[in-house]
Amino acid sequence: MKHSRLSIVPALMSAALLTACGGEPATAPDTAREDAAAQAALQQPVMGPERRILAFGNSLFAGYNVAQTDSYPAKLEAAMRAQGINARVTGAGVSGDTTAAGLQRLAFTLDTQQEKPELFILELGGNDLLRGIQPDQTRANLAAMLDELQKRGIPVLLMGMRAPPNYGPEFQAQFDGLYPALAEEYGAQLVPFFLESIYDKPEMIQSDRIHPTEQGIETLVGATVDAVTAALPED
Repeated sequence: MKHSRLSIVPALMSAALLTACGGEPATAPDTAREDAAAQAALQQPVMGPERRILAFGNSLFAGYNVAQTDSYPAKLEAAMRAQGINARVTGAGVSGDTTAAGLQRLAFTLDTQQEKPELFILELGGNDLLRGIQPDQTRANLAAMLDELQKRGIPVLLMGMRAPPNYGPEFQAQFDGLYPALAEEYGAQLVPFFLESIYDKPEMIQSDRIHPTEQGIETLVGATVDAVTAALPED
């Protein structure tokens, strides 16, 4: 697979990461075991009906260069179950997908689910940035996906992305604004910037300076699990 097709975090943000890496690298605290122990201590019994969630996106959901058990959908499911929610998160991430590619496979993906998901997490747009696709095209593709999901009566949590300033203020404003605008138009829930918790933390980015490490994925889950839980419709 070509590396460029797997790139999701805007490549031009790498400049910021490189700047952050200047000088002696900060030693990241080894909190993984502490977090796991704390989570185990606080874990609640899983109760209630199964809550089906479909995580649809690109390599950020596919789990690039990590084990599938360490992918965002798998870690999200574990985090929700630790809170006592009987969650089943199905990963539908395809590395390299643009919004156009996502639109092409959306109906098929939905049709092949054994049961209709109660929540659809839509995370696409980063590869559109990398390919220089104009924001109006990205918005049109996302809108078409939201139309289809609305017709099927499936609630959506939209994971927003942000354009780096290198694209210029007009492009940046158009791209950054399309996610909140679409969320408002379609009544979708919104995480304004999916990568907010890690994009400026180079120790949580793989050596390609693009994809999150296992620790980075843990951080993403911790930063978004409450939004996912809140987006689930009431029983």
